Amino acid sequence: MSETETHLEEHRDDEASKLGMWLFIFTELLLFGGLFLVYSIYRAQYPANFHEASLELSVTIGAINTIVLLFSSMTIAMALTAMQKGNKKLTLRLIAVTLLMAVVFLVNKYFEWGAKFEHGLYPGSDLMPLLERGHLLYFSLYFFMTGLHALHIIIGMILLLVVYFKVKNGSIHIERFVLLENGALYWHLVDLIWIFLFPLLYLIT
Repeated sequence: MSETETHLEEHRDDEASKLGMWLFIFTELLLFGGLFLVYSIYRAQYPANFHEASLELSVTIGAINTIVLLFSSMTIAMALTAMQKGNKKLTLRLIAVTLLMAVVFLVNKYFEWGAKFEHGLYPGSDLMPLLERGHLLYFSLYFFMTGLHALHIIIGMILLLVVYFKVKNGSIHIERFVLLENGALYWHLVDLIWIFLFPLLYLIT
């Protein structure tokens, strides 16, 4: 082992990396927790408007996306287990499946948002200011919260792509897989947020 490689190994701190990821996840939960609280307050103020507006969403698409995310959460967990067992080939395949599920989620979201845009229901449209205040608040929160979640999906995909290529070139291996572990933690966060968003926006009418 060269002197440079020895120096890098000496400064590796997997526990600190995992702790940093957990702290980051905690701040994300605080962010979405605040949004859930705002949603709950406005829902209590405008129950009839929120009920009417929620009927515009497709429960079928929301349910499909829930299944897709739960499946992707399972595959990334399996990828981590495969890496811990030293099965590089299976790890790569499972990460690729996770990324594919992320694409499926975003495509479904694209069609769902597209339907709203066709009806003029989007931030900044001419129709939005004409809506009752409760309807306006509902759709504003819907686009902000699902949009922010979609952004987290894209960030997660970039992270998992980095992990994929590091596994492929051997930078992540059976004795050094903390980046894969952190990537899996982040993906579970994305899944967890959606588990709350789905019933809040689609099911509780």
